[in-house]
Amino acid sequence: MPFYQVLCIAAHNREYRQIKSLVRLAAMHILNGGGVVRGIQYQGTESLPQRMRSHGTNHEHGDYWTMHFDASPEKQKGLSKLLRNDPRVIRATVLKMGERIEDVAWKYPKTIIPARDIPDVP
Repeated sequence: MPFYQVLCIAAHNREYRQIKSLVRLAAMHILNGGGVVRGIQYQGTESLPQRMRSHGTNHEHGDYWTMHFDASPEKQKGLSKLLRNDPRVIRATVLKMGERIEDVAWKYPKTIIPARDIPDVP
């Protein structure tokens, strides 16, 4: 199963029940299709870079969130369609991170260089 990341801007609402139900809907769509949700991260409410129009409404603020998941390509397309048709979503995009774990894992060992071995830069 490919590894994906969905980036979503949801319409801002004072009550966070709407964003919670939207994230839950997206996660359950993946889980019910046999996929795996690896992580969900809420990045907060921010002003949009420009006024955006979605589902007949202009928006100036949005709630940003991301979700990492493994799913079949059919489920990924279904999630894109689900988010595109939801009136709570301003913008959403799905990025394919890789096919295998080797594609997204850190390829080089993490080492710590002692400070005495770092050359001075003039």
